[in-house]
Amino acid sequence: MNTTRAIQGVALIAVFVVCQSACSRGASEPRQITPVRVTEVQTIATGGETRYSANIVPNAQVDLVFRSGGYVESIRQVRGADGRVRNLDIGDWVTKGMVLAVVRQKDYSDQREQAKAQMARAQADLEHAKLNFDRTSNLYSTQSATKPEFDAANAQYQSAGAALKNAKALLDEAQTALADATLRAPFDGWILRRGIELGALVGPSVSAFTLADTHSVRVVFGVPDNAMARIKMGQTQNITTDVFPDAFVGHVTAIAPAADPKSRVYSVEVTVPNPKNQLKAGMIASLSMEGGKLASRVLAVPLSAIIRDPRRPEDFAVLLAEGVGDPATVQARSVQLGDSYGNMIEVLGGVKAGDRVVTSGSTLVKSGEQVRIIQ
Repeated sequence: MNTTRAIQGVALIAVFVVCQSACSRGASEPRQITPVRVTEVQTIATGGETRYSANIVPNAQVDLVFRSGGYVESIRQVRGADGRVRNLDIGDWVTKGMVLAVVRQKDYSDQREQAKAQMARAQADLEHAKLNFDRTSNLYSTQSATKPEFDAANAQYQSAGAALKNAKALLDEAQTALADATLRAPFDGWILRRGIELGALVGPSVSAFTLADTHSVRVVFGVPDNAMARIKMGQTQNITTDVFPDAFVGHVTAIAPAADPKSRVYSVEVTVPNPKNQLKAGMIASLSMEGGKLASRVLAVPLSAIIRDPRRPEDFAVLLAEGVGDPATVQARSVQLGDSYGNMIEVLGGVKAGDRVVTSGSTLVKSGEQVRIIQ
């Protein structure tokens, strides 16, 4: 009896140790902290116009890849600012049709020569089959050849014709593969990225270069629904930047038919001529649209900071980042919304100036969770 109790006691101790070990392992594994972006609640001045912040993007931007894979045999050489010759790289200007890089072509040239030989043999077979068919046809017309002989000669002639067409297709394919071993610029533009090195093995999944056309640029910004009536396709719009004192003139060329589900704003594009390449991809621009007179100063947050209130889904809230350290803890705070001013919206209560609100990543975290603040 005592032995049985001792065994049971040892078993209970073992279970306790296992549980303690599992709990220790669980406690030692840190929880993945979600990174978010925050901004402070601001007091903004309002007047007779509404200003919008915008991003400048190229008119066209493409990733260039080789359709024919292989080892990079050469990359276009250019002379750098220091006078030395180097590989084509970020910031270099290229023109349409310029050869940017070449993969090893021997394999593809050998395939082309094989295709040429097959085509020559198919051409000879077709000529021989035609002569045989013509002779047999003449004999058959004078009843010197039988119907089966005529049918066999005709079938051989038709088969040779099909073989020649197939050989031509193979030759075209080989010539295309050889041409695709050379990467050319599809338009004039700037190299934004180079993803290959000499001797590297590349294929259709490898982006060799990223090319951007900036003869004209697109200025992209978002507007709330109550400002959509003031934007029309083709209307003239002035664009300003912190870099240049003078304004640039463009025209509205695209208006999104639906609002972004996260930011709840409509994307608008203004195309601006850029013949001197002054406007660069990634620059921040601003623009304004005339509006009615508004209150002098209001408390506002970015539209992207607004979420549905987790306790009352019909209302709105923001996620406040509490504490001064990193990580910080976020707490949902109910807010009442007022008018929108460009990319900002007025908050009538619930927050004060200087509070930090989450603007990016708010859909990935919940109230009470810890977050990592990123710039």
